[in-house]
Amino acid sequence: MKLHELKPAAGSRKERNRVGRGTGSGNGKTSGKGHKGQNARSGGGVRLGFEGGQTPLFRRLPKRGFTNVNRKEYAVVNIDTLNRFEEGAEVTPELLIESGIVKSEKAGIKILANGNVEKKLTVKAHKFSAAAVEAIEAAGGKTEVI
Repeated sequence: MKLHELKPAAGSRKERNRVGRGTGSGNGKTSGKGHKGQNARSGGGVRLGFEGGQTPLFRRLPKRGFTNVNRKEYAVVNIDTLNRFEEGAEVTPELLIESGIVKSEKAGIKILANGNVEKKLTVKAHKFSAAAVEAIEAAGGKTEVI
């Protein structure tokens, strides 16, 4: 294979359809919009969820519960994932994000006691479950709430 022989994968590049460019193109005259009517007009069409005057699905279904605007969503980390750090390491939210365990902090990081920790670690996080604190300290580590 040479540089001038390179070609994109079959079907990966598609030419855009230019409408209104003559009858021979297959999309001339009315540009594939048919004859008159709401959808042929500029800005035509119905809004999202409109069902032609029938009561829309969104209004037919019962509404339940509410969303708490003050809810804090914590990024969850289980203690068995902390085993990848070396003995005596200080595990901080920055380190967890850097190592790819957590994508983003959200409202903070919470450590849960799923699995078991085999190394002595100093863990700094925004929240801990009681069982997680117990497990980390049983392994000889320390916990610190930020």
